[in-house]
Parts: sequence; structure tokens; C-alpha cells
Amino acid sequence: MSPALRLAVLTGCALAAAPALAAGSSVVGENLLWLALILMAARLFSPFAQRLGFPAVLGELLLGVVLGNLGLAGFHTFGSIARDPIIAFIAELGVIVLLLQIGLETRLGDLVRVGPRAFLVGSVGIAAPFALGAFVVGPALLPGLSSHAYLFLGATLAATSVGITGRVFRDLGRLGTTEAQIVLGAAVIDDVLGLVILAVVSSLVQVGSVSAGQVGTIIAEAVLFLGGSIAAGRFLAARLAGRLASLDSGPSMLFALVLGSGLLLAWAAHAIGLAPIIGAFAAGLLFEPIFLRDFATPRVVQEIEPLLPASGRSTLVADIRRVLERQASHQHEHMIEPIGYFFVPVFFVLTGMQVDLRSLADPAIVAIAFGVTLAAVAGKLAAGLAAGRGNSPWIVGWGMVPRGEVGLIFATVGKQLGVVDEALFSVVVIMVIVTTLVTPPILTRLLARRP
Repeated sequence: MSPALRLAVLTGCALAAAPALAAGSSVVGENLLWLALILMAARLFSPFAQRLGFPAVLGELLLGVVLGNLGLAGFHTFGSIARDPIIAFIAELGVIVLLLQIGLETRLGDLVRVGPRAFLVGSVGIAAPFALGAFVVGPALLPGLSSHAYLFLGATLAATSVGITGRVFRDLGRLGTTEAQIVLGAAVIDDVLGLVILAVVSSLVQVGSVSAGQVGTIIAEAVLFLGGSIAAGRFLAARLAGRLASLDSGPSMLFALVLGSGLLLAWAAHAIGLAPIIGAFAAGLLFEPIFLRDFATPRVVQEIEPLLPASGRSTLVADIRRVLERQASHQHEHMIEPIGYFFVPVFFVLTGMQVDLRSLADPAIVAIAFGVTLAAVAGKLAAGLAAGRGNSPWIVGWGMVPRGEVGLIFATVGKQLGVVDEALFSVVVIMVIVTTLVTPPILTRLLARRP
């Protein structure tokens, strides 16, 4: 093919592809604008919320509510953000990064120490709201619905969104408290049991029955994933970290190891039907500081050692190594933090944008939703009573209250199956709004009183 003909063919291909490329470029450009606006607005709203005594996450949630409902005032510019799949993926990545950060700042030994109490809190936190929703407030406030609808209402009330509570504990520097460990452990139990309830209720709607074997399989998969990933992951982390550090002990290798592990386990959790955030949280538990002591320190020691006097050099090198290891013990946590600054606010803003304030227009639905919300809060506060003596039942209980995106997912599944109608879905949406928005300020005030 002659150069002239080749040029003509390439030119023709470029002209044919131009419309599609222009459309794709337009979408990408628009998303870049939305991300820039979300990030800057979230940074402005967060300090404003903190000055009022509320956690930063509440500012991001309220920003989302405002942006998502500007259409009510005739301003529809932001209407496409909440439905954009690229923004939705970035938001999902945000909550995965958040749970990875929480896992990195949590010590597995602390979770094991509160394990029995966390299991009890998580079990009560599932059973009490489910019973209240399915057998008490559902039939009392929404008479005439099918039994399947009441079961879905109970399942929705049983959900817990650990991302919101975990963010509050983290922002206030209270992740190390016993109450925070109980809530985090209970949230994992909640996710497993909530998955079982959702699977059972969905099967009842679709085929009219569910076998004990199916329930046992779901529980076994969840337990094996959590236990196996943590046990095998810690075994590999203790050995793999040193070998990777021998190849490259700089920050880039450590960053890739930690973030890659979080994404891998998030994918594995999703592959077996668990929430990806549980995999990310489990990944964070893999990296004890002692596993990562070979990163960053060898290179620095090699550079310093020739500059030290010959007499007593070995002692000085050992002292320097200890100091560097102590300073670098949390470097893996600090490395992930800038990623969180980008992705995490997108998740909370997008969560707020899912709130449709038009659901508040019907006074009857609002009244029913108020009763359902009271039951939702009461069921989780009852779980706080199982935290045991010496811990604040109010902190644990309110830590379990927010439903967030998890409650909406449960309700959406019911709607897709034709069980949850528009009225019940609006009730659930209002309940999710209230439990999501009121928890951060209440939890902040309770933690401020805790010494």
C-alpha cells in the first residue's frame, strides 16, 4: 500500500470514528467536571459541618441531598450524576477504600477480644429490627400488604451501613475504642446474617420455599471466606512482604501491595455474593506493622551506615533501624489516605444524591415512615444493650443505626421482585434518609462525652 493510500485510509477511519470519539470525550469531560465539583464542594461543606459540631461525613451527605434535589427548583444540571455508571463505580471504589483504611487502623487482636460481644450485638441487631418490621410495625402501619412485603420490610430494617459509622469513628480518632471494635465486628456479622435473610426472603418470593441446605451454604461460604482470607492472607503477608521489600523497599511497592490486596479481596467477596466492603475490611486486617518493617528502612540504613564512625557502628545502626521501624509502622495507613481524599467523598455525596425529597410530600407516608423509623432505631439500640458492662450501649446501638446504601439495596431487590410497591419503597427511603443523617451528629455527641 502506497503512503498516499495508507494516509487516505487512516484519514477515512479517523473521520468515521470521530462522532463516537467525540461522544465518548464529551462524557469523560462531563464526568471530570462533576468529580471536580463534588471534591471541592465536599471539602467546603465538611469544615462547615465540623464548625457546627457535626462530623465531616454529614456535610458530604447533606451536599449530596442538596445536589440531588436541585431539580425541584428547576435546576437539572446535576440530575445525570446520580445515574452515571462511571461516577457510581468511583463511589463504590470510595467505600471500598474507606473500609480498607478502617481495616488497616484496626488490630485483629482487638476484634478477637470483643468477638463474643460483637457476635451477640450483631445477632440481636439483625433479629430485633427484622422481627419489629416483619411482624409488628409492618402489619400495624401498612395493613393489607402481602406477607412477603412485610418480610422484605423486616430485612430492610435489619440492614446496617458500616461505612457511615466507621467514618465517624475514624474522623474522631476513636477507632481504637472497645465500642468501635464491637460495632465493626457486629457489622461484619450483620452483613453475613443480612445476606442470609435477603437470600431466604427472595427465595420465598420466587419459588415459595427455601431449604436448610441453601441457608447453610450461604453461611458456610461467608464464614470460610472471612476466616480463610484473614488466616491465609496474614500467613502470606508475613512472608511476601519481606520478599517484595527485597526487590523494592520503597513506597511504591508497599502501596501496590496494600491497595492491590484490598481490591483483590473486595473482588473475591463480591464473587461469592458478599458485600465487597467486607473483603476490603478483611484485607486491612492482614497488615500488622511488624510485617512491613522491611519497607523503607533498609535503603535508609544503607545510605546512613557508611557515614557513621567505625567504633560502635553496629549499635548505632541497630538504634537507627529501631527508630525508623517505629516511625514507619503506620506508613501503609498514611499511604492510602490520599486515595481516600479523592474517592471517599464521592461515595457519601452520591449516597446523599439518592435521597428524593419528593417522597416527603405525602403526609400519610411520612407518618408511616416515622413509625417505621422508630422501630428501625429501637431494634438497633436493643442490640447495643448486648455490648456488655463497661461499654456504652448507646454508642454501640447508635453505631448500628444507619442503613445507608445497604437498606436501599434491600428495598430495591424487593421492588424488582414486585413485592415492594411505591408506597412501601417511599417509606423505606424516608427511613434510610433519617437513620443515615441523624446518626453522625448523635454519635459525635455521645463520643464527645466518653472519656
